Amino acid sequence: MSQKNRLPVGGRIDRRKVVTFYFNGKSYQGYQGDTVASGLLANDVHLVARSFKYHRPRGIVGAGAEEPNALLQVGDGAYSTPNLRATQVEIHEGLKVYSVNCWPGPSFDMLSALGLFSAFFPAGFYYKTFMYPKRFWSVYERWIRKAAGFGVVNTKPDPDRYEKINAWCDVLIAGGGPAGISAALVAAQSGARVILADEQAELGGGLLKSKDKETRQWLTDNLAELTKHPEVTLLPRCTVAGYYDHNFLVMNERVTDHLGESPENQVRQRTWRVRARQVVLATGAIERPLVFGNNDVPGVMLSSAVSTYINRYAVMPGNRAVVFTNNDLAYPVVEEFLEAGGKIEALVDPRPAPGGRWPEFLKDKGVKVFSESVVVDVTGPKRVRGVQIAQLKDGARIPGTSKLVRCNLLIMSGGFSPAIHLHGQSGGKAEYNDSIASLVPGLAVQDERSAGAANSVFNLTDAIRDGFEAGAFAVSKVGMTPPEYSEPKGLPVNSDTLETIYPLWQVPKDRKRTAAKRFVDFQNDTSADDILLAAREGYQSIEHVKRYTALGFGTDQGKLGNINGMAILAQTLNQSPADTGTTTFRPMYTPVTFGALAGMELGPQLYDPIRKTAMHEWHVSQGAEFENVGQWKRPWYYPNSGESMQQAVNRECVAVRKQVGILDASTLGKIEVYGPDATEFLNRIYTNAWNTLQVGACRYGLMLGEDGMVMDDGVSAKLADNHYYMTTTTGGAAHVLAWMEQWRQTEWPEMQVYFTSVTDQWAVISIAGPKARELLNQCTSGLDTSNSDFPFMSFREAECAGVAARIFRVSFTGELSYEINVPANYALHVWEEVFRCGQQFGITPYGTETMHVLRAEKGFIIVGQDTDGSVTPVDLGMNWIVSKKKDFLGKRSLFRSDCIRNNRKQLVGLETEDPKFVLPEGAQLIEDENTSSFPIPMIGHVTSSYWSETLQRSIALAVVKGGRSRIGTKIFSRLISGETVPATIRSPIFYDPEGERQNV
Repeated sequence: MSQKNRLPVGGRIDRRKVVTFYFNGKSYQGYQGDTVASGLLANDVHLVARSFKYHRPRGIVGAGAEEPNALLQVGDGAYSTPNLRATQVEIHEGLKVYSVNCWPGPSFDMLSALGLFSAFFPAGFYYKTFMYPKRFWSVYERWIRKAAGFGVVNTKPDPDRYEKINAWCDVLIAGGGPAGISAALVAAQSGARVILADEQAELGGGLLKSKDKETRQWLTDNLAELTKHPEVTLLPRCTVAGYYDHNFLVMNERVTDHLGESPENQVRQRTWRVRARQVVLATGAIERPLVFGNNDVPGVMLSSAVSTYINRYAVMPGNRAVVFTNNDLAYPVVEEFLEAGGKIEALVDPRPAPGGRWPEFLKDKGVKVFSESVVVDVTGPKRVRGVQIAQLKDGARIPGTSKLVRCNLLIMSGGFSPAIHLHGQSGGKAEYNDSIASLVPGLAVQDERSAGAANSVFNLTDAIRDGFEAGAFAVSKVGMTPPEYSEPKGLPVNSDTLETIYPLWQVPKDRKRTAAKRFVDFQNDTSADDILLAAREGYQSIEHVKRYTALGFGTDQGKLGNINGMAILAQTLNQSPADTGTTTFRPMYTPVTFGALAGMELGPQLYDPIRKTAMHEWHVSQGAEFENVGQWKRPWYYPNSGESMQQAVNRECVAVRKQVGILDASTLGKIEVYGPDATEFLNRIYTNAWNTLQVGACRYGLMLGEDGMVMDDGVSAKLADNHYYMTTTTGGAAHVLAWMEQWRQTEWPEMQVYFTSVTDQWAVISIAGPKARELLNQCTSGLDTSNSDFPFMSFREAECAGVAARIFRVSFTGELSYEINVPANYALHVWEEVFRCGQQFGITPYGTETMHVLRAEKGFIIVGQDTDGSVTPVDLGMNWIVSKKKDFLGKRSLFRSDCIRNNRKQLVGLETEDPKFVLPEGAQLIEDENTSSFPIPMIGHVTSSYWSETLQRSIALAVVKGGRSRIGTKIFSRLISGETVPATIRSPIFYDPEGERQNV
């Protein structure tokens, strides 16, 4: 087999198991235990990708989650997954991977010509270039999306299975390196329940690349001990992806990705949702690149990655190397590279000399050292062919000429940055540490503690002790007693430290190579010059610079580039890195598939359950069309043969206005409120008074958020003293119940009041129209339906179709209406009986679209349609429902200066000049039809709009600035087509303004 760069011995791979995999259609061989990255490097494949913006040749830089370049499309067809890192994808037989964002391939990419014009594509050029003309925006967007980007989202149904698991533990440890294992051991020995998660295929972290026999034995022994503890869960291939409030963490476990297609009845990935009493962050550190000319040429790699490939995978990424470092921790790779048979052509260090044993070692090995020097450029372009080395003067300029040194690998190290992403997600702030030139974890705000390299402790024995102390601290916080620390014996002592680092944030440009790009963020093609440009253009906040330059965007989340970018900005602004700060670290730490987030909630009935009323099958039998309202399937309209939707709605509207209609209103939220303080509680959450409501009466209520904006509405009935039956909007039921529970439990715990959701227990049959009373008389017994005994806004108990029912006289149509509430198990029987009795009165079933038209004719609002979270009761003209005598939630906000200004958007009605023209909902409203200013000043928008068969014209509700003072004036709607439609502002009540029909 041909694995040109594979070492004959060594590594943790299984040489007995040869694996064939495919890259861009060509077959390669590796061993079980290889990643795609190590397998490609073993086969001397270095060019694997093209860059995001300029389509420059890119190779493998790292060996783990920090890899910015080698993003691949993995798998074919329904199993295709975009943007997986070659360094984290384990090879298996038949694996197929592809380069992304290049055509026809990485070796020759048609869009690589963009690199020739890169001077014209600096940071922010999109915003400056593609503004005009407006008609070309869609063209610009298509071109930009085609030129930039990464992989392709799979649109086929996902055949894999996923699951979620909820877990609790005393101590969660993120990171399975020496510090994490040490923390897990002390916690386990203390009797704690422990979860230890690490994103690599094996636990061990940096120890997996160690060749030291004692170190490897320490790892083996301690992992074996951990497996003996029944309360310890070890999770390799599991990334702690998000850290949220109250020590709630989300982890993504890749269960069978390394096997190819998931075996039958096994899940591909599992999402862990963990609540931990204590958290130890042992996430290690990420090596930083150095910023110099053409530092993105394939064959430029981090020293830690080269060490990993040599020792863990037995792969030599090159045989003639130049090492460029500003710190001592990179020097061991020189020794490892030489022992593996490679040649070090030069060692370049901006410092006068390295520390410890290295000067003598380099001299003995004949390695040529360039002190107080830097690499200024790399020759390529598709593979490193050599580097230009020059003297560095005062850390800021290149005084002389450079020297070319031939090589095929450049090993670089700009220092190590503790991986503080999870600490930042937890709410902790980072602090800048001058001694290691990096950010380190600051004060913890949750029950967490960092350890090992994540806590800037890089020495092995010190990291083990630091992990022990973190674990001991965690178990002591949960009330357990940790054992005494025992120093590990026989481990090698490493005297190299990071404190000798020379903070070289960017190599000055060589006068002969001013066009050479110096990349800070490889994944997003962000260069040092982009950051300098942002500073020149006035951007001083690192968060603003991030958005202007794309620094730290995408799947990378700033793992390699953030520290360098922050420091370059600090230099430019003449301030310290500590003052400059860093960008916000957000979940996910590394990307998580949508399937893992969804879990088993796939398909329409699992992701969001379909809820059906008890009469659903009757509606189906009548040919109803349905719409989704929240999770509910509601009848939308009932078309007769050959009828359009508008024709069906017209017919249904006329039936309700002239005869009687029947509506399934079972989906309304229904909550029973009970207890000695029930009345007072309703007083506090509704805007109107409830202590005057009598048993047997109903009252309409409006509920506000703390900001004074309308949140929900509904009618509630007083069933008995201290007992109410509340209705809410269909979509707002769960939110309203949670809102009330929140206030009762956290703000008013002294109140004795209880809430029970009864939405599913009661079905609601609404009958409306001039003949509704006659129909009710036909299908009920023991009920006096006269207006005097059963007035509007009251309820009565009676039998309907032989079933005990609560009957409410309320109206959302403006007609004489009754809502018959019966237990859901009897609802279909009652519905069919009411419908049978109604045949003599011309009964017609109607759906939600007709209901919307009827209520709009009356000017009744729908919360969430005519309101949008910025509308108060006063804006709606509902001052009458706002009590002046009592307090309620949101009342104080109603008197803020913004809420009482006269030009707020207010609810009005609109009548178009052409009565047959129906305005589109959402249409923007303007004052002057001839305005030519840009952008056009908008004064409102249409919230509801319909054709009214009853009124024989179109009607609309809208919110307009100062709308009530404009009644009778003309306004204009500017449509997306460019057409301008005139309309007259009027009262929002189009039909029966006195309310006579509902009170008959």
